Amino acid sequence: MQGNVSIAGRDVIQIADFDADQIRLILNTAVELKAVLKRSIKKLPSLRGKAIVNLFFEPSTRTRSSFELAGKYLGADVISLNASTSSVVKGESIRDTLLTIESMAVDAMIIRHKSEGVPQFAAKVVKPVIINAGDGCHAHPSQALLDLLTIHQLKAPLDQINQLKIAIIGDILHSRVARSDIEIFKKFGADIHIAAPPTLLPRFADGSITVHDHVEDAIRDADVVIVLRLQLERMQAGLIPSEDEYSRFFGLDAQRLKLAKPDALVMHPGPQNNGLEISFDVNYSEQSAIRTQVNNGLAVRMALLLLTLSGEKVVL
Repeated sequence: MQGNVSIAGRDVIQIADFDADQIRLILNTAVELKAVLKRSIKKLPSLRGKAIVNLFFEPSTRTRSSFELAGKYLGADVISLNASTSSVVKGESIRDTLLTIESMAVDAMIIRHKSEGVPQFAAKVVKPVIINAGDGCHAHPSQALLDLLTIHQLKAPLDQINQLKIAIIGDILHSRVARSDIEIFKKFGADIHIAAPPTLLPRFADGSITVHDHVEDAIRDADVVIVLRLQLERMQAGLIPSEDEYSRFFGLDAQRLKLAKPDALVMHPGPQNNGLEISFDVNYSEQSAIRTQVNNGLAVRMALLLLTLSGEKVVL
């Protein structure tokens, strides 16, 4: 453990609920756990006897599979429930679903839902630890943690994040990742710049964030460029003229990337729409940290489960 800092028994709903020392604890634990992922046998006994349920009401590949593997690598029993095959389709309320799962003596629920506030609601209704795996356009705390870990490992120590310019470009309005990233980067003093079409800019932008009309201005001299997926499934018609026009004016390609610092990192929470918000050559370039993000996501989610369910140090 890191001094007296602990998040044992805590719900993980949004980044705003955690201070900088708690975030450092999570990231330091994740770094230790990355060593486990390099082993031929990755199992640890840390959460043996614990039961974890993944409850996903939205499609997911990276988040769902990494939380499932994270629990299993730590020795917990993990099951994943898909809302499309659960009693929710028969009319069961979310409250009753949560109470039913709680009655099975589970220790944690990992929840993703299309509506904002469902994980907060769950934390009030049931006693197991609740971890928000993404709720609507509100928050995605584990993604923000893995993004900060990636920047920390590849760009700067945490106490030097305040020297970095971080550009976030794309569909910010519908992005829970953008909201959580901005919250965590603010805590460490980064210079945050955002760019999006006016119809895709959020109301939460304030004086601590520099807002640009042109993506080139946001990217210029950036140390990190985070590209967001165009979330067509959440959009109302008319927010962008066309996908081609969006790509032409706001997509990240090799030419635009030259405006950033030569060693700038390119990040993306996934899944990537290659050729739309990010070009193939940038996605697979040496500057891309997208695969590192996936690896760090597993380590961060292991750290969250370990620290909330046991509060113990890593047993290597």
